[in-house]
Amino acid sequence: MFYIFLSICCSVTVSVMLKLARRYQIDVYQAITWNYSAAIILTWLFLHPHFVQVQESSVATYLVLGLLLPVLFLFIAASIKQSGIVKTDVAQRLSLFIPVLSSFLLFSENADLVKIIGISVGFLALICLIPWKQKNTLRRKSAFSWFYLFIIFVGMGLIDVLLKQVAKANNLATSLFIVFSLAFTVSLLGLLYQVSTKRMRFSWPHILIGWTLGAANFGNILFFIKAHQALAARPSYVFSSMDIGVILLGAGVGVAVFKEKLSWLNISGIVLGLIAILINSFHDSLIHLVSVIF
Repeated sequence: MFYIFLSICCSVTVSVMLKLARRYQIDVYQAITWNYSAAIILTWLFLHPHFVQVQESSVATYLVLGLLLPVLFLFIAASIKQSGIVKTDVAQRLSLFIPVLSSFLLFSENADLVKIIGISVGFLALICLIPWKQKNTLRRKSAFSWFYLFIIFVGMGLIDVLLKQVAKANNLATSLFIVFSLAFTVSLLGLLYQVSTKRMRFSWPHILIGWTLGAANFGNILFFIKAHQALAARPSYVFSSMDIGVILLGAGVGVAVFKEKLSWLNISGIVLGLIAILINSFHDSLIHLVSVIF
């Protein structure tokens, strides 16, 4: 649970920084690009990758992750423009369905009544925490809007599943170094193209901003994978607790720092989210209690 908590803190830090970036008109794409370079450096300094231990069976996982991490950001930005923040937020949150389902179908986790109840309460909490009353300021809407939402739904879920696969690799340091290097290469090529076609103006300060963002993003992914390694037999617990925890802490930061207001539905979602995490955390004790009662 400690690794999950650290990953949640890092993830919310990334979200806060991206929110501040938009407020202060910082080019998020440039920051995202340089964030991966910082992740590469941190992986090299603290984890010391050894490339002779790369598993050929993991190459496909690295390639898909290295492409998805930067490209999905573009789809999220496009979806916000076409479908609005609310629908994009729904797609991201409900993508939890994919990794939770994969826990039982791909990673051979055993399903029981307590897990099903905890997961169900968690999904209900996610639905309640969506800012349904947020104003939609769209200027135009294209036929691709639902396509963007579908890609985000599948892409976010697939990233979680692939990171679980990375957690099973023999050498975590090497895996992360390769994934971050691929993500940086894809992002940098996109950045160079936009600068060369004058669609974007390069700014040196964005490198420092990206490195700061990269430190938090590195921690987010590292601790998420560490949590899967520590709780290898319970991936659904890691997936659901991580997603719900990020939203709960994010809501708290939004109220305290950004003076955001929560509806009664959102507050109900927070309560349900805490209940879901407690059910998952005390799974074994609840299973014993159920067996005693029945």
